Amino acid sequence: MSDSRNELLAGLFSGSHRALRRYVRRLVGSRETAEDIIQEAFLRTYEHADRLKTPRAFLFSAARNLAADSRRHGRVAKTDSLGDFDGSGVVSAGESPEGQVLRDERARLLRDAIEHLTPQRRAVFALKVFHGCSYKEIAQRLELSPKTVENHIARALRETHEYLRQRY
Repeated sequence: MSDSRNELLAGLFSGSHRALRRYVRRLVGSRETAEDIIQEAFLRTYEHADRLKTPRAFLFSAARNLAADSRRHGRVAKTDSLGDFDGSGVVSAGESPEGQVLRDERARLLRDAIEHLTPQRRAVFALKVFHGCSYKEIAQRLELSPKTVENHIARALRETHEYLRQRY
């Protein structure tokens, strides 16, 4: 461990830990999950410390991305665990069986529409719509220009809208 990295991490921890904890906890809603994310974000910042111009910004970005991954994983886990009950006949008290069928059908159609996009367009669309990334963040992650990202999103919206219009 280099002294400069240790000093950077110590300074970041003392100056940013409380704000980062509040920020991540608002994003994920769980204290335990937030602490895990904070720990991982500090580790990633430490690993990249030599190349960082703005370590605090990197720390918060890493935490935001980890929180988004955690939320996405939570949604997948919920749908996977609920998938076991599909044939059980159990219906939530707040929604009618017809409403549940319509909601499931809309979700299936949207999933199908997204699957019909080209792989790159699907990736851009998912990062924007499901992960809330900015055009600039998407461009950096996928090594595209922001204008290309903008074009992919516009086309993806048109294509998914057209797909849904034809089938719904």
